[in-house]
Amino acid sequence: MIREQTKTTATHQELNIQKQFMEKIRKTNPNLQYNLTTFGCQMNDRDSEKIAGMLQEMGYTETADQKKADIIIFNTCCVRENAENRLYGNLGKAKVLKQQNKNLKIILCGCMMQQDIVIEKIKQSYNFVDIIFGTFNFYRLPQLIHDSYETSEQIIDIWKEHKEIIEDLPSQRIFPFKAGVNIMYGCNNHCSFCIVPYVRGRERSRLFHDIIQEIENLVADGVKEIMLLGQNVNSYGKTLEAKITFAQLLRKVNEIEGLERIRFMTSHPKDLSVDLIEAIAECEKVCKQLHLPVQSGSNDLLTKMRRGYTREKYLELVHKIKALVPGIVLTTDILVGFPTETEDDNNATIDLIKEVEFFSAYTFIYSKREGTTAATMTEQIPEAVAKERFNKVLDVLKPIALKINRSQIGTRQKVLAESLSKNHDQLLTGRLNNGLLVHFPGTSEQIGQMVDVDITDGKTFYLIGKQGG
Repeated sequence: MIREQTKTTATHQELNIQKQFMEKIRKTNPNLQYNLTTFGCQMNDRDSEKIAGMLQEMGYTETADQKKADIIIFNTCCVRENAENRLYGNLGKAKVLKQQNKNLKIILCGCMMQQDIVIEKIKQSYNFVDIIFGTFNFYRLPQLIHDSYETSEQIIDIWKEHKEIIEDLPSQRIFPFKAGVNIMYGCNNHCSFCIVPYVRGRERSRLFHDIIQEIENLVADGVKEIMLLGQNVNSYGKTLEAKITFAQLLRKVNEIEGLERIRFMTSHPKDLSVDLIEAIAECEKVCKQLHLPVQSGSNDLLTKMRRGYTREKYLELVHKIKALVPGIVLTTDILVGFPTETEDDNNATIDLIKEVEFFSAYTFIYSKREGTTAATMTEQIPEAVAKERFNKVLDVLKPIALKINRSQIGTRQKVLAESLSKNHDQLLTGRLNNGLLVHFPGTSEQIGQMVDVDITDGKTFYLIGKQGG
């Protein structure tokens, strides 16, 4: 039996305080609308679902038109420079709307807000922003909005460390049939290129019981597929008093009646255990797809990146995974243009991609992040060189994806129908157990259902199928 600590009195009190503010705003500011833009990863998407849930509890309704919004919120990401630039571009447009509507509230939150340099820039160049908060205290949004209406002053509420994990916040899911579930927050892996540990804090795991209860509630509400989320899910349980591993959690989630699919991300290669691989193999609901970021195929760069493994160790791990889980689809992250990278380093990455046969890779050109070790390295790679190497990586990935997709031709597989095709309203789009995308004829009534599909063709980025008889 897993024995664990219970939620503290402080967390219950904090939740009750915020609920009181939600009720106050609902009564005093009826019929208001909000517009929410999210940048970044699945963790940010999940945070935004909770932000939307709190806003709707306060009586706000969502609008896609910023001109009609009474509150505009940007949930930010600082992992890549592009996301930061997009925010500043959006703020320029928001300033015009603010000039047209003095009652409009502009709110910034998320990872970017944990950086002192960003806060100073906003104070100097975007002082029309009403509320700023970070990653550790987004649950205080109702109180911050209330205080902003009361004082009409700019509010900056940034915490430099996490405190309690506040459970049971309202949430407005993006999809009725699938959902993300945080199992932990933060990261203890200080990779030299990554800002995440500085803006998300150190690892802290949610209580096992809270995770199971949330998933059971989601399943009761019609969810068929869940994605377990964490900066490094392999570290789950290390901060808990109760001794539990991610593999054990996975097995318990697999037992939940009514749940059909389990996905998770992200798994760090340095601490992916054989026990976890066995859990993936043995749990019938765990999808046979694994995202395993490698970043580089060069041992020299892996050392400078502080990844905690070598090329050889990574390949040894991949061989174990493929042996225990035949047919598993592997995806990864690739970072191109890291400081000091040479052509030989880039070629080592390309050779590793070919050997592993990744179906896809989130491939990024290195972006200098102030506060990280890599940002201080003198041998930064020219942008033109990095782009050329980036394209070489993409060129290698495409034929592998085509090969894997074509290997599915002639099979009948279960597909979770997720939406109508963007290009054809008589085609449905969904994913196989292994994460591959498939288009097939169907109707909107089937969205959210598991459908038997015969795979008839494979393209580079998607499959084509027809519903099985």
